[in-house]
Amino acid sequence: MDPKQFRNALGSFATGVTIITTREAQGGYIGVTANSFNSLSLDPPLVLWSIGKKAFSFSAFTESKHFAVHVLAADQQALSDRFARPSTEKFDGVEFEHGLGDVPLFSGCAAVFECTTEQYVDGGDHVIMIGRVERFSVDTTALPLMFFRGRYAIPEAGGIFSPPVTV
Repeated sequence: MDPKQFRNALGSFATGVTIITTREAQGGYIGVTANSFNSLSLDPPLVLWSIGKKAFSFSAFTESKHFAVHVLAADQQALSDRFARPSTEKFDGVEFEHGLGDVPLFSGCAAVFECTTEQYVDGGDHVIMIGRVERFSVDTTALPLMFFRGRYAIPEAGGIFSPPVTV
C-alpha cells in the first residue's frame, strides 16, 4: 500500500482542528495541532486523540497526567499553524490561562476539554491517548476551523449547519 495515497484518502474525511496542550515534568509548556481528536464515551466522559511515536512532544504527553483539547474556532488558523510546526517557541507571545495540572488553556476556542490522562493504547506508529474529561467549556456561537484534503475549511454561517438536525 502506498502510504502517501493512503494518507490522501484519509484526508477525504473532513475533521475539526484541535490543539492539545500539556505541561512537561520540567515545567515547560507543550502543544501540538491535531485532527485525530474524537469522542469515546459519555459515561464516563472520555475523549481520545493520537500522537506519533516519533513526535518531539511524545514523551511529554505520555508522561503527563493532564492535557487539554482546544477545538479551534474558524478565526484561529494562525494559532493552528503555529502549533503544527516543530518549535520550542510555540508559546512565545501567546496568552493563556492555567487549567488542571497547570496545563495551558487558550481562549476563543469553539470548545475546550480539560482531561486527566486515563490510558494509552498502542496504535502502530502512533499512541492513542485516552482522557477523562474533568471540565469543559463551549462557545455555541463559534464556527469551527476544519481540515479537508490537506487544506483548512471554514463553514459558512447558516450554511452547512442549517437547518438544525435533531438526533
